[in-house]
Amino acid sequence: MPSVQSFKMTYDLLNDRGTFSEGDPVVGKVTLVLFKEITVESLSVKAKGDCDVRWTEKQGDRQKTCTATKRCFKQKQFLIAENSNGTVLTAGTHVFNFRMNIPSGSMPPSFRGDYGKIVYKLEARLCRSWRLDRTDEKEICFVSKAIPNLQSLNSSQVGSTDKEIGIFGRRKVDMDVIVDKSVYAPGETVVVLAKVHNASSSNMTPKVSLYQDVVYITPHSKKQQRTTIFKVADSCINGTTQKDVKWAIKLPHDLTQTIQNCDIIKLGYYVKVYLDISFSFDPEVVFPVVIIPPDLAHGPQPGVAVGPYPAGAFGGQGNSDFPPTAVAMGPYPAGAFGGPSNSNFHPPVVPGGPYPYGQPGSYSAPPPAYPAQPAHMSQRYNIPVPQAASPYGDPYNAPSSTLHPPPRAPTFHPPPSAPEIQPPPFSQAFNMSPTAPAYDTLPSAPMANTDFLSQSDEAPPAYLLLFPPPANEKSDAK
Repeated sequence: MPSVQSFKMTYDLLNDRGTFSEGDPVVGKVTLVLFKEITVESLSVKAKGDCDVRWTEKQGDRQKTCTATKRCFKQKQFLIAENSNGTVLTAGTHVFNFRMNIPSGSMPPSFRGDYGKIVYKLEARLCRSWRLDRTDEKEICFVSKAIPNLQSLNSSQVGSTDKEIGIFGRRKVDMDVIVDKSVYAPGETVVVLAKVHNASSSNMTPKVSLYQDVVYITPHSKKQQRTTIFKVADSCINGTTQKDVKWAIKLPHDLTQTIQNCDIIKLGYYVKVYLDISFSFDPEVVFPVVIIPPDLAHGPQPGVAVGPYPAGAFGGQGNSDFPPTAVAMGPYPAGAFGGPSNSNFHPPVVPGGPYPYGQPGSYSAPPPAYPAQPAHMSQRYNIPVPQAASPYGDPYNAPSSTLHPPPRAPTFHPPPSAPEIQPPPFSQAFNMSPTAPAYDTLPSAPMANTDFLSQSDEAPPAYLLLFPPPANEKSDAK
C-alpha cells in the first residue's frame, strides 16, 4: 500500500488573465495527504524560467541538430529543510505555504513555437530516502513589462514609396502611408491611411497585411519563420487616378507578445502596405509594430512623455498644466547681456549707491565685437570701432511691458586723444605694424606736371627752381 495519497501544488492568481510579470510575488501552497507516517528528507518549491531552441537540418548526407538554451531565472525555497536524519510526518493532511518573488530584471514573455519555447513554471519536490521523488509542476503565464521607450511608440509612423511603370513611356506611381501608432495590445484596432497617385496606365490594387517573424538563434545557425496573420485588399485603382484608402483592422486576441529581450528567440510583427500590380514588382512600405500586454495599453501615464522627446524637453511635448518657462531664442542664454530675460521685474536699486542698479561687477559686460586696438594705432589715428546694434532695442527706453535685460557695466571714458585727421584707406586702417615717428625732412622738389622729353625746343628748368636753398641760409647772389 502506498504511503502518499496525493501531492499537489496550487498558487494564487494576481489578475483575471492569470499572468505574472517582473517583480510580482508568487503565493501558493503544497498539500500532502498521507495514508501513514513517513520520513521526509526535504520538501522544496522551485520557480524557474528557461528558453530552449532546437531543430534539425540536413548537411550533405547527415542530419545536424541545432540547439541552444538560456536560463532566465531560478529560485528555490525549502518548505522542509534538508536533514540527513529525516523529518517525520504523521498520517493525514499537511499544508505548506510558500511565497516567492519573481526577479525584477528584464525577461522575455512566455512563448511556444515550432522550433523553440520560453517556459516559466513552478515545481514542488518531495524527497524521501530509498524512494522516487514525488513532483508536481505548474506552468505560469509570464508577460514582460520591460518595454523600452513604451510611450514614444504611441506616435504615428509615416512612409512613402514610388515606382516607375512602363517600357516606352515610363510613368510614376506614388504612395504615402500613415499608421496611427507603433504599439498595440491584442484586440486593438490598427488604422492605416494610404494616398495613392497612379500616374501610369496600369491598374493596381492596394493591400495591407500583418505578418509575424520569429527568428531562432544558435551559436552556429539561425532559422527564420514567417506567418501571415491577416491580409486585406481594397478596390482596384485605375490608371491616371488618385485615391485615398483607409483600413481599420482589429487585431486577434491571441497574439503573442513581441519578444525583444531574448538572445536566442526574437519575435516581431510588421504591417506591410503594398500595391498589387500585374506583371510588375509590387511597391511596398513596411512598418514594425510592437504587441504589448493589455494592461500596458491604457494610454499615456501622468508625467511620461508621449513622443520621441522626454517630458519637459525643449521642443517636445510636456504634460504640465502650467505654462512653459520662457526660453531665450537667440545666441545668448536667458538673462545674458543683449538677450531676453525671463524676469518681469527690474533689478533692485541700492539706495545711496553711486550706481542705479547696485554695485559694479554684479553683471558682466558683453564681449567686444572687435578686438581692442593697439596703443600705437590710437596715437596715430582715431578710428571708431563699429558697435553691433542690440536686436532688442534700448533696454532703458523700452516700454514697461517688455522684458528688460540686465544693466550694462559702468562705462569708463578714455583720456582725450589727438585731434582727428583723415583716416587712411581701409587696407591700411588695421595695419598692426608700428609706424616710425615723423621727422622734419628737406623740402621736396615741386611736382613736375610737364613732360620735358616731349618739349625739346624749350630750355630746361633752372637749378635753383628744382633745388631752392634753405630759408636760413644767405643767398650767394647778394
